[in-house]
Amino acid sequence: MRKRPKLIGTRPGQLTVVVAAVALVGAGGWFAGSRMQSPADAAAAHRPPKARPVTVTVERRSLTASVVAQGSVEFGSPRKVTLAGSVGSPDSGSGSGSGGSGAGDSVAQRVTKAPSAGAELKEGDVLMQVSGRPVLVLRGTVPMYRTLGPGASGDDVRQLQQALTRLGFNPGSANGTYGQPDAAAVSRWYKSRGYRAMEPTVADKQQLGTLEAAVTTAQQALLAARNPGGGSKGTDGSKGTGGSKGSGSVPGGGAGTGGDTAKLQLKSAQQQLDAADAALSAFQAGYGTKVPAGEVVFLPDLPARLDKVSAKTGDTPSGPVATVTSSKVVVQAVVPAEDAKLLHKGMQARVETTDGTKADGEVVALADDVPKGDSADADKQQGTPAGGSEGTSAPVPVQISVPAGKLTKNATESAKVTIEVGSSDGKVLTVPVAALHTSADEKARVQVARGGRVVDVPVEAGLSADGQVEVTPSSGAALKAGDQVVVGR
Repeated sequence: MRKRPKLIGTRPGQLTVVVAAVALVGAGGWFAGSRMQSPADAAAAHRPPKARPVTVTVERRSLTASVVAQGSVEFGSPRKVTLAGSVGSPDSGSGSGSGGSGAGDSVAQRVTKAPSAGAELKEGDVLMQVSGRPVLVLRGTVPMYRTLGPGASGDDVRQLQQALTRLGFNPGSANGTYGQPDAAAVSRWYKSRGYRAMEPTVADKQQLGTLEAAVTTAQQALLAARNPGGGSKGTDGSKGTGGSKGSGSVPGGGAGTGGDTAKLQLKSAQQQLDAADAALSAFQAGYGTKVPAGEVVFLPDLPARLDKVSAKTGDTPSGPVATVTSSKVVVQAVVPAEDAKLLHKGMQARVETTDGTKADGEVVALADDVPKGDSADADKQQGTPAGGSEGTSAPVPVQISVPAGKLTKNATESAKVTIEVGSSDGKVLTVPVAALHTSADEKARVQVARGGRVVDVPVEAGLSADGQVEVTPSSGAALKAGDQVVVGR
């Protein structure tokens, strides 16, 4: 038998290693080959999946549209208080019987008792003291602008008469003319407050006496002119009758220059008496108890709250002495001009302060109807820009009233105001605003995902609120709660 040739230098273990190495190299080549890709294959492998539409479920619910604004709780109707003139003199009189302001004309008047911030003012109360005299508060819309005394007439006098009646010092008639009954009522009112009304002073009485004496002297001069021969026979001493004009007789029939002189003297005497009578009547018309211009302040709404005090003890009371507000609070807010178009007076509002206190309210003023505040920026808070021309984008101020007693403790706090401007008629189909679009025919549509495809559904849009809009499918179109509408891709 022939023997197989023997491999030189090869052992069985070495053969096994060689075979394994060949197999390993082959496997590595196969693995590398299976993982290698062309650039086109690599790009195809990294291409994003086909986009699918983003959908939201159609809902059936109630919608309420509202305007939301930030505001603040404030005491309402701020009003600056100024004195219309000087008060009476400390001795309760005036240096002028014809309505002058008395001591204030020659002596600087000073605040002797300043107003008290935070105090409540009722009709008839004392606001402050100036030179020891009271400044009293009455209700009225006509501002105090002059001294009121005997002979004065007008709406301001009628306003005073009505106030005296409310306070229990009825002058008898609110006829708008200041008479002695009014003077007596004023005296009683002042006395009830611990003061004396401004009655005629010694100087007034002296002036009255002087004027009366002038009338008497003029009467005597007229009598003398009527009877140049002396004596007052045939006269009754009545003043200012004027009955002798052109009727005086002169001995000798008045012929010649002597008669002419007598006539001139008689005419002159009559004129002097007329002038004296007129001066006395004018003084007497204003003689009596008065209300000085600086001793009464008329405010349209009482009670009122003293919000700020400008005058301090020792100051001269010039300019505003205080700022008063209503004792009720209101909520002041501003809204964008576009939102303001949706608002009107009488709309209901909800107010929530920073501490969680809630109250119902009502829109009572918009834009220029909102009372201006006391700050220097009040004009800028109105519905027109600072430049004065109207602007459609300027924020619009809104005032909200709340029931009496509500939010009083929250004055000066910030508040969120929600004003309802509309609501749906029960539950309606709603979709996000983003789902609504207008097609080429200018009709509103939504896209609905159905059975793997997207279809356009024509709708009629309604109320919009909180990012949702009411939709009603057009005639022949199908849309129901639970459908999926496209809001993006």
